[in-house]
Amino acid sequence: MGKGAAISEQSSGENISHFAAIRIRLNGTGNLKMSVFSLDDVRSKTLVPFTMAQTARIIPTRIVNFTEQRASFELKTTEMDEVFRINRIIIFQKEVFTSYPGS
Repeated sequence: MGKGAAISEQSSGENISHFAAIRIRLNGTGNLKMSVFSLDDVRSKTLVPFTMAQTARIIPTRIVNFTEQRASFELKTTEMDEVFRINRIIIFQKEVFTSYPGS
């Protein structure tokens, strides 16, 4: 497993999942741009960016609405002097199919 990779319990990666939302607890300055990608970057979707603050009392949630076998999330800043620190990431995901039709 590669550096920074995560594994969940009982996940073989062969099932089709609906990625519903992402909730990120973070501190920083600037805008955090986010995207979600399918396996081998065949499909992608740009999410609504977070406006970061040094302190926050609310953990924002962004709707993802992405159905794929596997997905990867990209979080980045694009301007000078924009920084962020992630404390927690929660991805709301549900298995919807056990295989592609005809498989």
